[in-house]
Amino acid sequence: MTRSQDPKSHLVALFQHAASQFAKAEHLSIELERPKQASHGDFACNVAMQLAKALKRNPREVAQSIIASLPASDLVEKTEIAGPGFINIFLKPAAWQNVALQTLQAGEEYGRSGVGQGKKVQIEFVSANPTGPLHVGHGRGAAFGASLANVLGHAGYQVQREYYVNDAGRQMDILALSTWLRYLSLGNQFVPFPANAYQGDYVSAMADSIFALHGERYMRLAAAVIANVPDAASDPEGHLDALIANAKNLLGADYAYVHGHALEEQLGDGRNDLTEFGVIFDTWFSEKTLHESGLIDKAVKQLQQHGHIYEQNGALWFRSTVFGDEKDRVVLRENGIYTYFAADIAYHLNKFERGFDRVIDVWGADHHGYISRVKGALTAAGADPDRLTVTLVQFAVLWEGGQKKSMSTRSGQYVTLRELRHEVGNDACRFFYVLRKSDQHLDFDLDLAKSQSNDNPVYYIQYAHARICSVLSAWGGIEADLVDANSARLQHPQELALLRRIAEFPETVAAAARDLAPHSIAYYLKDLAAELHGLYASCQFLVDDEELKLARLSLIAATRLVLRNGLALLGVSAPERMSREAARPGAETPPAEIGSTQQNLA
Repeated sequence: MTRSQDPKSHLVALFQHAASQFAKAEHLSIELERPKQASHGDFACNVAMQLAKALKRNPREVAQSIIASLPASDLVEKTEIAGPGFINIFLKPAAWQNVALQTLQAGEEYGRSGVGQGKKVQIEFVSANPTGPLHVGHGRGAAFGASLANVLGHAGYQVQREYYVNDAGRQMDILALSTWLRYLSLGNQFVPFPANAYQGDYVSAMADSIFALHGERYMRLAAAVIANVPDAASDPEGHLDALIANAKNLLGADYAYVHGHALEEQLGDGRNDLTEFGVIFDTWFSEKTLHESGLIDKAVKQLQQHGHIYEQNGALWFRSTVFGDEKDRVVLRENGIYTYFAADIAYHLNKFERGFDRVIDVWGADHHGYISRVKGALTAAGADPDRLTVTLVQFAVLWEGGQKKSMSTRSGQYVTLRELRHEVGNDACRFFYVLRKSDQHLDFDLDLAKSQSNDNPVYYIQYAHARICSVLSAWGGIEADLVDANSARLQHPQELALLRRIAEFPETVAAAARDLAPHSIAYYLKDLAAELHGLYASCQFLVDDEELKLARLSLIAATRLVLRNGLALLGVSAPERMSREAARPGAETPPAEIGSTQQNLA
């Protein structure tokens, strides 16, 4: 094995050679797995079972023949046949001893791969209606999407992060109306505020700012506002739509200002919130541009040309049942207004026209039924639906003191993302949000996120990083010298376990990119931190034996590098020290035993 080749690649080459010699299977895919139990070796291979069926032979006999055909290797200690024909491989310490030095040499590039080299991927996420502050549900989509984009970038993809701004349509009209009605009350024009309008204090704040800037310019008589409006109790949505229509009629050209002011305020607030959360977008795509540029007209005509649009009751319908939907869908209402679905069709066709090899949408789990509808429309328009992947994110539920917190956007009864971040800190938010698969329900335990204990996973990992920094600081040497350390001195079982774990990082990143699963990075970091804490308890670092000391310091320096790289993928910081003196509300701080590395300084 060469200095730059990892043990797994070395074994794959050995088994490919053996398979080709034994069964002339030059193109056989060799799969190696890491056994859950250390007693089963470093890797397990199922190649014998792959070949046995075609050869019509007993898998264990095939496994024995493959083992006999394996080329000699100075890294393989022994092989064993297990179960129905698995081949367990046990490696010598030499197979792992260079891992730390290779990691240090690679630096921030460690873990990167060329899996996605030359491929352009767009990931669209959050895309919340700018009708109020972002809440904790949006936060999970933001953390997941940002982490996934980072992972894809680390795997070699050219990634574009996009936010689709829903700045057209009924929800924005409801927000504009809500703001205007609060504004009217400032001029003693009292209109009963609809229960299904937006209720939050931020609406009153926007009304106050309009009044401060323009006085009574946008005042209208309350009687005119509520003229010919249906009863709110019997027809609440009709009541709201009539109020919107009256607002547009009474304000005329001024309605655009009220609408625009509300949009800019809420979109700006959301952008600032996300930026503070470490979530940055390359593109903010306006839904309005789809209408203004004629892209929706173009998309609907494209569907018509392919025979997938028909007219009924004055509206245009897409034959979505042909593509597995439960019913056909309206794209153009009888009043001449395009539906959200029509805009979504145009938007996704536009994504493909921008040259992305793959498009990933991150949607809330309640949009599950929408997937086949959009993919059906893409198919109908002649696009390849397989280029679109939709990842669903389940809702996040906050718990504190054993009690569940509730939220509702229009009623204003919700916990904002900003409030959550201020309470537990960005790091805990980013990590806890990706600690489960995106399509799994997430209970966010505020008490755990704020705790300073080993039960708090983000604290546990950051503590491992800070612990290493403390030891290296106490050493006081030049870290560049560690690249030349004698790695053969790393023989302790805990040292080898940590080296094996470090070696898993590149394949963990590649698998996370393949499976769109950033949560696997979080699990990996927990395991890596556990190995480091185990080593800390088992071995002294700053020993008198200079050669051994440098070897062990190179190992923990490599561990620190991987912890830092992995945390960066999740948008989490890697603090160099953690002390109660530096604590703030929500900050992760160490328990009593942290802050002293004396057990490892002698």
